[in-house]
Amino acid sequence: SDSESGSEDSSLSDSELQEAFSRGDLKPGLNVVLEERPKRRNDTNGLKQCLSEFKQQLPWVERLDVTLGQAVDPISQSASSKDGVDPENDFQREMSFYRQAQAAVLEALPRLRKLQVPTRRPDDYFAEMAKSDQQMQKIRQKLKSKQEAMERSEKAKQLRAMRKYGKKVQTEILQKRQKEKKNMLNAVKKYQKGLSDKLDFLDEEQTSSQGNKKGSGSQQIKKGPNAKRRYKNQKFGFGGKKKRSKWNTKESFNDVSSFRPSVAHNKGPGKAGKRGKKALNKRPGKRARQKMKNRAR
Repeated sequence: SDSESGSEDSSLSDSELQEAFSRGDLKPGLNVVLEERPKRRNDTNGLKQCLSEFKQQLPWVERLDVTLGQAVDPISQSASSKDGVDPENDFQREMSFYRQAQAAVLEALPRLRKLQVPTRRPDDYFAEMAKSDQQMQKIRQKLKSKQEAMERSEKAKQLRAMRKYGKKVQTEILQKRQKEKKNMLNAVKKYQKGLSDKLDFLDEEQTSSQGNKKGSGSQQIKKGPNAKRRYKNQKFGFGGKKKRSKWNTKESFNDVSSFRPSVAHNKGPGKAGKRGKKALNKRPGKRARQKMKNRAR
């Protein structure tokens, strides 16, 4: 029954195609008959015949073709076989190419010398450059600019690292000063409250300040005065000490040789009269005037 239905469908389709063809709906080019693909053949004889047709029988010096295996390895004293080279191993593959080229060179050089073909470049050999001088100049400038850019970036990295290190050192110094200040304030508070009777923090402060002064003095001594300072010292002298120059010392305090009692405390001749006149003309103080008023009452 299935075959009968299929035949009916095919007959119907054929009849429909005939009707469409009669109406002129079918046009040439809609149905294309595909040809079978030609089967590929390995025609060895034909290839050899073609090769013999365009092959030229030239001498070896014109062809310079050498087909050999790999050269003998001087370490292992054996030529590595073709099967022993792993094509996935880059080193072995490249080494096999190198050995094969080496064997070809060892075979071809004696034959070239026998044919009197020079194999060395002469000393005065001049070869034209593949690129012009202008192009090479551009390449040099580009390489130079790249190198300068790398140097600038390296210098900028060093400067950033130095700034970072300087900030770190400055932060550590500030933290150290704040810590010392905090410790000193705590010690002062304890001393004020009577919790401690030690004044060691004052000694530490003095010693630290003296140490800084000594350090700066030693640095100045090591450095020495500049030429301008030396010239002024030579011209005007060193000047000596200015601050605290009039302070008493133990020796000056005990030395009373210059003391004159007749002149001291305005008791000298001629000064008494003046002092007496001033005393006569001097107005009494407020408390003295109040007492005088009370007595008068």
